[in-house]
Amino acid sequence: MTQETFSQRLRGDDALFGTLVISEAAFWPAMIASCGVDFVFIDMEHIPLERPQVAAMCQLYKGVNLPSLVRIPSPQPFLARKMLDAGAAGIIAPYIETLSQVEGLIGAVKKRPLQGQALKRAQSEDFYQSDQIRTYVESNNAAHSLILNIESMAAVENLERIISYDEVDAILIGPHDLSCSLGIPEQYEHPRFIETVTHIIETARKSGKGAGYHKGYPGSGIEFEKNLIHAGMNLVIHEADILVVQHHLADEIAFLKGCGDSERARKMKSY
Repeated sequence: MTQETFSQRLRGDDALFGTLVISEAAFWPAMIASCGVDFVFIDMEHIPLERPQVAAMCQLYKGVNLPSLVRIPSPQPFLARKMLDAGAAGIIAPYIETLSQVEGLIGAVKKRPLQGQALKRAQSEDFYQSDQIRTYVESNNAAHSLILNIESMAAVENLERIISYDEVDAILIGPHDLSCSLGIPEQYEHPRFIETVTHIIETARKSGKGAGYHKGYPGSGIEFEKNLIHAGMNLVIHEADILVVQHHLADEIAFLKGCGDSERARKMKSY
C-alpha cells in the first residue's frame, strides 16, 4: 500500500491492519509484508530508537509498500518535521490534550515546509505568498497522515474539539495511559475502560476521522479487538514483532518442556 492510498483509506470504512515493529533487520520488512499487514507502527516514545535507525526502517518498509507511522517522543512540531524528513508516512503524536498542541502539529505535518510568520499566516489567515506556494504545500503534504494519541480523561473530555480540525486524520487510543487516567491501571476488561474506549471510537468515526487502538498488553484478547472493529475501529495495531516472538516462543518451549517431563516419567516407569 502506498502512502497516498493509506492516507485516503484512513478515514474510510475499511479497516487497516498493522503491527508495531522494533527489529531493524534488513530482511524484516519483506517478512512483515508477507503477513498481510497494511502498515507498520514505529514507536520512538517508548522504544530506544534514534532518527538514523528510524529513517532506515522507514525507507526499507517503503520499499515493500508498507507505510510507516512513527510515534514521536513528545508532541513537538519540530520532531514531527524531522521524522517526515526521515521518510515517515504519518506522525502519531503522544498524549494530546490541548488545541494548541494540535495546531502546532498541523503546521508541522500539513503545512510543511512553512515555518515562522509564513506558517502563522497560512494557519490563521489562510494566506499564502502565491498560488504556487499553496499548491506546493497542499500537494507535498497530501499523503502525510496526522494521528493523535488519546490517552487521558482530559483528552476524552476535549475530544470533539481536538478532532474538529480538518487536518486531523485519526486518533489512536493509548490503552495503558488511558487505564491509569481512569484510575484502573491495566484493567482492560473493566466496564468503565471498555465504555470509554467505545465512546472515543464512536466519536471519532462520527466526525469522519479514523480511530485506532494498539493491542500490545496482556489482559485484553483478540476478541476485544474484534469487538472494537465492530464498534467502528478502522486502524488496528495488533501486537508487536517482539511480543509475537515472546508469546509464541514461550508457549512452544513450555509445551516441549512438558513433553520432555512426560517422556522421562514414562521411561522411569518402564524400569
